[in-house]
Amino acid sequence: MSRYKHPSKKKRLAKLNTQTRWAPFWTVPKKYGKGRKVHPGRHTAKKRSWRRTKAKA
Repeated sequence: MSRYKHPSKKKRLAKLNTQTRWAPFWTVPKKYGKGRKVHPGRHTAKKRSWRRTKAKA
């Protein structure tokens, strides 16, 4: 990638970066109940890594 990113492309990349975050911790008991221990990353819809899959931005 170039050294200077165009502001619009930078904005798109920033949005894609937020989509790969884990879901908040409080979504686990809300979805499964109090006793169930599940990783919050399972609730994230779009899982993308900079190593595995490239973004089309």
